[in-house]
Amino acid sequence: MEVLKVSEVVSILHGEGLAYGDALDADMLDGKGGAFWAVQVRRIYDAQRMEETLRRALEDELDDGDVEAALSFFGSDAGARIVEMENEARRAMSDPEVEEAARARYETLKGVDDPLMALVSRYIEVNDLLDHNVSGAMSANFQFLKGLSDGGYYKRSEAEILEEVWSERDDITSDTESWLNGYLLLAYTALEPGDLEAYVRYAETGQGRALNAALFLGFGVLYRDISYALGRAVALSAKADEI
Repeated sequence: MEVLKVSEVVSILHGEGLAYGDALDADMLDGKGGAFWAVQVRRIYDAQRMEETLRRALEDELDDGDVEAALSFFGSDAGARIVEMENEARRAMSDPEVEEAARARYETLKGVDDPLMALVSRYIEVNDLLDHNVSGAMSANFQFLKGLSDGGYYKRSEAEILEEVWSERDDITSDTESWLNGYLLLAYTALEPGDLEAYVRYAETGQGRALNAALFLGFGVLYRDISYALGRAVALSAKADEI
């Protein structure tokens, strides 16, 4: 947890969550969510609970060998730099102008014989990042819409919700590919090529794959719960505004 700077990651995600709450207020509550909505969003994005969810996933899914390998890699100077650069890039991507520039850079380098682009593409492939992120986004969308329905914002069956989510798969895939590549190119720009190559080699090991799977499991549980709770909260807030 310490070498991966999970507390810092959660802090970044917490900030993203509050900003997303503001966007939901504007888009779905006509900006009338007020104090009730703000309290719900802060409760849903509780940093301590988020961190504990990730801790449980790591504890449950990793064996001693996996933990030792992670400590060895991310406890090294190169590993620490990678974590720091990933977090800095994630913070930077919260700025729409930075995100737009990062996506544009990917579009420029896509299909070009560029060493950094090649390593980023290999890293994404080794960790199956595109499929994992698309699946996670679709699952989160399903849970959000189910929360809306269960909360009475509207009524839809699970089959109808699933059909709507699947209809958006191509758009989600395209958007995720653009964001993910842009983010990683931004994160690893200043990283020594040898360090990134070492990171890819670690990711290819059984221990690296185990860590990746554990993290995706933890984030999957986290965003499943958050997305459903947000959907319910939107529905409750809409009802409160009607009252």
